[in-house]
Amino acid sequence: MKIVIVGAGQVGFQIAEQLINAKKDVVLIEKDFKKAKYASSHLDCTVLQGEGNNIEILNEAGIHKAEFFISVTDSDEINMISCGLVSEECDGPYKIARVRNLDYSRSKIFEDSFLGINYIVNPEVEAAKVIANTVKYGATSDVMLFEKSDIQMRNIYIDGNSFFKDKSLIEIKKKLNEEFLIACLSRKENIIIPSGKIVIQEGDNIYIFATEENLEKVFTKIGRSKKHIRNIVLVGCGRIGNYVARYLIQQKRNIKIIDSDYENCKLIAEKFPEATIIHADISDEDIFEEEQLSSYDLMITTTRNQELNILAATYAKTMGVKRTIALVTKTNYLKIAADLGIDSTVSPKDSSVDTILKVIRRGKIDSIHSIFGGKAEIIELSVDDSIIKSGSPIKKHKIPENTLIVSITRDNKTYIPDGDFIMQAGDNVIIVASKESIPQIEEIFSISQ
Repeated sequence: MKIVIVGAGQVGFQIAEQLINAKKDVVLIEKDFKKAKYASSHLDCTVLQGEGNNIEILNEAGIHKAEFFISVTDSDEINMISCGLVSEECDGPYKIARVRNLDYSRSKIFEDSFLGINYIVNPEVEAAKVIANTVKYGATSDVMLFEKSDIQMRNIYIDGNSFFKDKSLIEIKKKLNEEFLIACLSRKENIIIPSGKIVIQEGDNIYIFATEENLEKVFTKIGRSKKHIRNIVLVGCGRIGNYVARYLIQQKRNIKIIDSDYENCKLIAEKFPEATIIHADISDEDIFEEEQLSSYDLMITTTRNQELNILAATYAKTMGVKRTIALVTKTNYLKIAADLGIDSTVSPKDSSVDTILKVIRRGKIDSIHSIFGGKAEIIELSVDDSIIKSGSPIKKHKIPENTLIVSITRDNKTYIPDGDFIMQAGDNVIIVASKESIPQIEEIFSISQ
């Protein structure tokens, strides 16, 4: 599979990296010399320095042989025009554009494949959806949902006071006595698919899989029970904040929005008459007392300044706010945020990458979630006849190392399979795999394009 990507920013770089790891032929186009040079020295692919709306550069990149064309620069117009140029030159590639402006992405012009664009990705909308789901499930941790399974995934960073610290998985299962699976963890930049004997250490980031009901039981037993979230403070009401506010109002939450831009406050007051709008700087500690913020159930920080998001959310916890969610764009800030006690972090970059990867691996793939900064993926897929012709058990399929089949859903019943489990056509399967294992997973489950 040949894929041409325009834009070597955070999204474009991570998509390219994950596709290269999956043995795809990637060509990356980037106009900025420093970004192009960095990508060239860190990625095993062809990197062209130039504009994505330059037809000569596009032809040099090999768009006539590409199966996918992905434009994810910071400019909506460049992304759309690049797709339009590719459409004029050749019919082959499936074209994906990142479009952040809501007026564009909602426009009816896209209903008729405007400029030949096949799929629109709006990173702000994707991030807002993640935040809304996190609130829905109590904001006790990050939450990943799956299309065709009642299994959920939640993660926990292990601090010095964690129930899990210094316990083996066997001991944890025995003490909690609930149906759940710790399917993977990160430790000092390493991804581990743990055995029952492994001991959880402070600093680990563990991923727990179970049904919603069983997860609630586990979190209650470890002292992180789900709390009713009614009153919410939303800090920063830019693009993402606007989408989050709309979702929360639809959920019938009481919302107070704090924004430091007076003109923006006037606009959002007109847009969201159901909300209370406060013109203030969240870094002013007096605002907490003046607006009695410590009495709120949840604070969500979605300003453009991710450092401010982390600091405000951390301070809110010390002042008595029960739960906090922070918008964070840099991968290396995610662990810092968790160490500071923030309950959940959301990355627009990761949300966009997951959406685009799902489109690229279309067909049997139902959902994809990148974890650990793209070092591993959680893949939800549907099984067809190609995998069960021999009727052999899972252990006969040569599942690669650092890979775990987490669950199999069949006829609305979910199983935690062992090596003797035999998959059937129509099964919904959830798999955790390191990036090195993805090519073998694609081959086993016949999901390569």
